[in-house]
Amino acid sequence: MRIAALGDLHFSPQSYDRIREAMNRLRDEADLGKPEEMESMLATFMRLRVPIVAVLGNHDFECGRHEELAKMMAAEGVKVLDGSGYERDGVGFAGTKGFIGGFGRGVLTAFGEPEVKAFVQSAINETLKLERALSMLRTEKRIVVTHYSPVVDTVRGEPEQIFPYLGSSRLAEVIDRHQAVLAIHGHAHHGALEGKTTGGVPVYNVALPLLMARTPAAPYRLFDL
Repeated sequence: MRIAALGDLHFSPQSYDRIREAMNRLRDEADLGKPEEMESMLATFMRLRVPIVAVLGNHDFECGRHEELAKMMAAEGVKVLDGSGYERDGVGFAGTKGFIGGFGRGVLTAFGEPEVKAFVQSAINETLKLERALSMLRTEKRIVVTHYSPVVDTVRGEPEQIFPYLGSSRLAEVIDRHQAVLAIHGHAHHGALEGKTTGGVPVYNVALPLLMARTPAAPYRLFDL
């Protein structure tokens, strides 16, 4: 299976003009695509005629219409993963939005004020959703799809002060435990393209602004499994 991955589209007809030619090649280069964040993009991406797996991002929640957006996507055949899994041709996809909270020894813990504990619980809840999604899969090959990063490697390049707001290594613990073959995320627009979990699982940052800055002719990453 060949997978095309991209995220953080922040879609508008004007922004799509930058990548229209490259995206027209996608149907010939990939068996599966994964765009994140949508509103008016559905009509455009349905023309690509490839199965699409997606997770919602932080901008989808900003407007308070994330449930409506997810239903719109599902109605068009997009597999929206939110603590759920999807299997196709022997490859399993497990996805959730993820959450922030920091990496390694810097992970925020549930100590102190109730507000801090509630914040940490949100990160834990997203981690448990990913655990559930991976547990559902019966395929040998498992791919993790999140919006937020599970490792610090792929956020390097962003200001160090905001690293804790770009992801959480709680997600990486689950990825390693279930022996995923790779993990894909977005959100870190100025981060790094690649990294690894502690267990050696490759992690790829497919945020569109990052891909366009590094490889303007290819606004998505291809993976052969």
